[in-house]
Amino acid sequence: MQSTRIRLTANGPEFSRIVLGMWRLHSWQLNPSERLAMLEQALELGITTIDHADIYGSYAGEALFGEALALKPSLRDRIEIVTKCGIKGMSPNRPHHGINHYETSREHIIQSAENSLRDLRTDHLDLLLIHRPDALMEADEVASAFESLQKSGKVRHFGVSNFMPWQFELLSSRFPLVTNQIELSVMHLEPLHDGQLDQCQRLRFAPMIWSALAGGHLFTEENDRTRRVRAALSLLADKYGVSPTTIAYAWVLRHPSKPIVLTGSRRISAAGEAVAATAITLTHEEWYTLWSASTGTSVP
Repeated sequence: MQSTRIRLTANGPEFSRIVLGMWRLHSWQLNPSERLAMLEQALELGITTIDHADIYGSYAGEALFGEALALKPSLRDRIEIVTKCGIKGMSPNRPHHGINHYETSREHIIQSAENSLRDLRTDHLDLLLIHRPDALMEADEVASAFESLQKSGKVRHFGVSNFMPWQFELLSSRFPLVTNQIELSVMHLEPLHDGQLDQCQRLRFAPMIWSALAGGHLFTEENDRTRRVRAALSLLADKYGVSPTTIAYAWVLRHPSKPIVLTGSRRISAAGEAVAATAITLTHEEWYTLWSASTGTSVP
């Protein structure tokens, strides 16, 4: 089975519905050949979209991926690279950062993109996201940076991550955005009710979803809520002949905003469980059974 594909907006890029997330790459202790093998295995599953951020791995994660890609540069034409900027974290690799903070100045966005291009060993980024809302963001200045990067061919599309609807509306009033990468899982229901996913449907763009398994806590934490959800997942998993993990992904994919889901495991089998979810369409009753297990109550 291979991941299905979707276009983020009518004129936006086409991505695989399942995305290979690289935020833990630095901790996997893989050599360059092993990293390359992981990428090739993902491609065999139809996973062509790779998600990064400049800050991942204390600003070293992108270079680890770029080192692997350099072993087989022809793979660049088969993948879409997403990365993020705007968080300035304290790190030995960024000794001039005095505190953890956000910055979305034109200079910082352009320099971050240049750094990512160098570290990822590519001549263009398919999608650049502002990683977190910056209270000091000047929308016109961000748009100016985006325009410069797009005109130069260094970045093809732009979006945001973790933006609330009104923050998205502000920046999109200055420059066309193609997605918002947000947290959603059967354990994190807020985007269903705070307008984030409603906005995706209204503006007809597909959101990118991180932490679809609640950062793994869904299957590792022991409390009444996780036990209820796991029990409901297991019943549906038995019905569909898949793993509970696959059902957890299918719950997210079922939303009509047509989400794109990130995975974050080094195990390619885990990515396969996410791909299997693209073939499952939960019924309304099944979807709400999991919602009720999470909330501990029926719908009002």
